[in-house]
Amino acid sequence: MGVAPLDEALGRMRTALERLETAVEKRLRLEARRGDADEELNLMQDDRARLAVELDGALADTRALVAANAAAGKALVRAAVAIESVLARVAPPE
Repeated sequence: MGVAPLDEALGRMRTALERLETAVEKRLRLEARRGDADEELNLMQDDRARLAVELDGALADTRALVAANAAAGKALVRAAVAIESVLARVAPPE
């Protein structure tokens, strides 16, 4: 008689320990995934910051190129006017 209640208690204890182990394993997996997600978020934030800096640089380069293009266009117009003036003096229209 004394053995059966002890066996039952040990069985319940084994079941409880198995459930506890399962819960701990599940919790560890969740924590690992959360850690992976946090790491991924940090990497994405670093990438975003780097890309923002690169974009700012590219925008500055674009502005400089647009300004240089405008200046070159004006210089070409002045050069064309000067060439036409020289040609008009050298070879008058017929």
